[in-house]
Amino acid sequence: MSIEVANESGVEVDETALVALAGHVLDHMKVNPLAELSILVVDEDVMAGLHEQWMGEPGPTDVLAFPMDELRPGQTGARQGNEGPADPALLGDVVLCPQVAAKQAVEAGHSAQDELELLCTHGILHLLGYDHAEPEEHKEMFGLQAELLTAWREVRTQR
Repeated sequence: MSIEVANESGVEVDETALVALAGHVLDHMKVNPLAELSILVVDEDVMAGLHEQWMGEPGPTDVLAFPMDELRPGQTGARQGNEGPADPALLGDVVLCPQVAAKQAVEAGHSAQDELELLCTHGILHLLGYDHAEPEEHKEMFGLQAELLTAWREVRTQR
């Protein structure tokens, strides 16, 4: 799995942990090990610009996902997947904003790193075709997100 992290935020983040988490999520979702993922960590100004440009909404947000190659239906790793790894693909970019994540972490009562890991998982699920616009989609995506993070925390504590 090729997972690249570029931290352009000016904030120190645990890039090694983000790569390990992303690998964990992609592995559990049975994404082909030759797939590529980019994680970009940006400051609030850059995120606000991306949020306005791509979502038409003002101000910075916590995470954006920009899929590159579409996973075809029926591939593992995509929604409604079957057995066997999906074809190798350039999955896309997950863009994180640690300043927004830090504010949300305080509200949620956990660390900024935990929040970044939650957001990274969320972004990857979007790249894999999951969404949360409808109640059933929301239930499925957030349930899967919780399962993946629980499994990740178990792996992380064994390190």
